[in-house]
Amino acid sequence: MSVTTSQLPLSRLKLSWLAGGVVVLGLAVIVGAVIGPAEVSVGNIAGTVLDRLFGISQDVPSRQAGIIWEIRLPRVALGLLVGGMLSVAGGSYQGVFRNPLADPYLLGAAAGAGLGATIAIVFSTAGGTPAWATPAAFVGALAAVGLATAIGSAADGNRSTATLLLAGVAVASFLTAIQTFILQRRVDTVQQVYSWILGRVATTGWSEVWHVLPYAVICMGVLFWYRRSLDVLAVGDDVAETLGINARRTRMMVVVFASLATAAAVSVSGLIGFVGLVVPHMIRLISGPSYRVILPLAFFGGGAFLVLADTVARQAFAPAEIPIGVVTAFVGAPFFMSMLLRGRRSFT
Repeated sequence: MSVTTSQLPLSRLKLSWLAGGVVVLGLAVIVGAVIGPAEVSVGNIAGTVLDRLFGISQDVPSRQAGIIWEIRLPRVALGLLVGGMLSVAGGSYQGVFRNPLADPYLLGAAAGAGLGATIAIVFSTAGGTPAWATPAAFVGALAAVGLATAIGSAADGNRSTATLLLAGVAVASFLTAIQTFILQRRVDTVQQVYSWILGRVATTGWSEVWHVLPYAVICMGVLFWYRRSLDVLAVGDDVAETLGINARRTRMMVVVFASLATAAAVSVSGLIGFVGLVVPHMIRLISGPSYRVILPLAFFGGGAFLVLADTVARQAFAPAEIPIGVVTAFVGAPFFMSMLLRGRRSFT
């Protein structure tokens, strides 16, 4: 007797989907590490990893080993972490706000990070993008989320999602106005600022990866812990309370750590849009509405998506490199419009 997918227990479905996610991510990592201006084989990549991580000596030319370990793999790892964090944050926002159009930049994190990086670049005396642009972007993102949350709480003691969203829009508009004013006063830095705003996962070795990794581990751990609570919140706060879920505390924790994940990702990669919107929504369409499945798959899917998008950004017009945010927008904007049109038809 045949068994349909809907009849399989969630645990078996989860394991099968997770296995598929690991395979997709692995293929994306191989593609991102192999493709580039210098020819690199999969065997040399494996040999370099075995040599550097486990001390198993392999016959890999030193030049290729350097390219693989110092350039290709750090960039792939950073893309994996940034894409995974943005995607999980987007899925968490969509769950906690019960809105499939929510994304990680909902509460002004992108605007705050953009303002922080702009201030760092504009007021740097060394020229170029200073080392403190990353922490400045990080502080700006967290400050924006904190301000939006404080305004939403002051305006509505119950912290309704609508009030929080409106507060985020207001904060983002205000911070963007400040950023525009600063750029207008220092037009010589416009190109540098906008190259950061359009997003990139370029690395200088492994430093950016080690910078963002602790935030990824902590934030993903907390958000995965609350994935079952998001399933309960989907049926309403009143029902969640009767089942022993503190809806207000759950919503606050998810918003805080999803925003922290967004801030950490933005601080090292700039503003890369649509990852947190497109990936979790596509996973929901394929695997179903349970966040016990969506959030883990969102990490694998978001990482794979951004690694492949970065590969396209590097190679589409090589040797020139286009901003990765342009690539994700080419995919995300049509998807977003299709969601809007489909939603409009459903209400007419």
